[in-house]
Amino acid sequence: METLDKDLRSIQEVRTLIKKSKEAQVKLAAMSQEQIDAIVKAIADAGYKNRVKLAKMANEETGFGRWEDKIIKNAFASKHVYESIKDMKTVGILSEDKVNKVMEVGVPVGVIAALIPSTNPTSTVIYKAMISLKAGNSIVFSPHPNALKCIMETTRLINEAAMAAGCPEGAIACISVPSIQGTDQLMKHKDTALILATGGTPMVKAAYSSGTPAIGVGPGNGPAFIEKSADFALAVKRIIDSKTFDNGTICASEQSIVVEKCSKDAVMAELTKQGAYFLSTEEADKLGKFIMRPNGSMNPQIVGKSVEHIASLANLQIPAGTRVLIAHETRVGHNVPYSREKLGPILAFYVEEDWKAASERCAEILHSEGAGHTMTIHSENDEIIRYFGLHMPVSRLLVNTPGTLGGIGASTAIAPALTLGCGAIGGGSTSDNVSPLHLMNTRKVTFGLRELEDLKEEPAQDNTSTISNLDKEQLISAIVKRILEEM
Repeated sequence: METLDKDLRSIQEVRTLIKKSKEAQVKLAAMSQEQIDAIVKAIADAGYKNRVKLAKMANEETGFGRWEDKIIKNAFASKHVYESIKDMKTVGILSEDKVNKVMEVGVPVGVIAALIPSTNPTSTVIYKAMISLKAGNSIVFSPHPNALKCIMETTRLINEAAMAAGCPEGAIACISVPSIQGTDQLMKHKDTALILATGGTPMVKAAYSSGTPAIGVGPGNGPAFIEKSADFALAVKRIIDSKTFDNGTICASEQSIVVEKCSKDAVMAELTKQGAYFLSTEEADKLGKFIMRPNGSMNPQIVGKSVEHIASLANLQIPAGTRVLIAHETRVGHNVPYSREKLGPILAFYVEEDWKAASERCAEILHSEGAGHTMTIHSENDEIIRYFGLHMPVSRLLVNTPGTLGGIGASTAIAPALTLGCGAIGGGSTSDNVSPLHLMNTRKVTFGLRELEDLKEEPAQDNTSTISNLDKEQLISAIVKRILEEM
């Protein structure tokens, strides 16, 4: 018997999964809010219950990050996200305005194609499944090949829990034979209603080019500005905590530090005190060769790796206890590796004359890479914070908080999410943290309040006809009187 090639097997599997997913979604669409909520809670509970197991699987399979931090991400994706969405009204009648006679009805979009990255594999599956099912949609995952086992296991666990709570079979599915051709088929299939794209820039661009509506995220490259009024010790703690969390695999993590000239020495001393190691010019050059590949993309050898592993790649000798590597930088650009996104414990360090020059540097970094994503500012000066809020090309300006935790909504009050929109400036369709509200349509049921006659305007009065309608004798008398008065 002839065996199909991998790409053909992948394409056929996708077609089969979408067919089942569409059938399941029809059943989901007929469910009540209470039934949907029971399914979502089951997914959250399963994700939280298996958070340790899945964290260790992801770390072992991909080699990225720290399993201890991946436990926190799994807990965040299940418990924290669930708490934020559990009371949302997403199906059936959402609201009724009896005065203006407008009713809003929640309508699922259908089958969602979800691209899953290797940097945050298990947490992203839990999160995307919850927000999709909450809006009455079914979901088919396209896993990164390097994280296939942990993604498949996460899918299995949450699917079993969901089905036990009444979820139709096929509503949560995952491609077991991943390939570029299979993912392409998933994104372009006529029954795929929406793409949730999280991954590298080429994959996100492919999603937007597929012809199917898509929500994707651009690269993060957020600078962190430590303004002179900040508490330096606390600002440095937050930045290092953020940059070392899961070895920097979350795209909202800081990529550079910007300080004013007057603060340089104090900030550098605090960074060194808290475990940062400033590279010499020679050391920075050696490490710089490992940050980017010749084609300009990030080197996967540094992604999510420890400081020790990264230092060994560049044959660097670093002090014991080093938490993050920092290189002095004065340039920004595609060919300047330290000014780019680095999903590992590596930071650039910029020194500017004053806060205004620092703001210009931050904007330059973001326009080079990361526009529309996230940046942080550490400051007690409300006027400067407001200026940054009005002028920085980002969707999230985080104030006095770690970039990683603030961006995803863990340490801030924005929507908890693992898909962070970058808006039009970042090539995206939304600037929000993506929630179930982005995965549904709203049908307006609206009653007529006015008739055509009510919309017609009163005829405009023609003032030019006033004099011509005056009595001729009165007009002549008025003219004669005026002439006699002037004599």
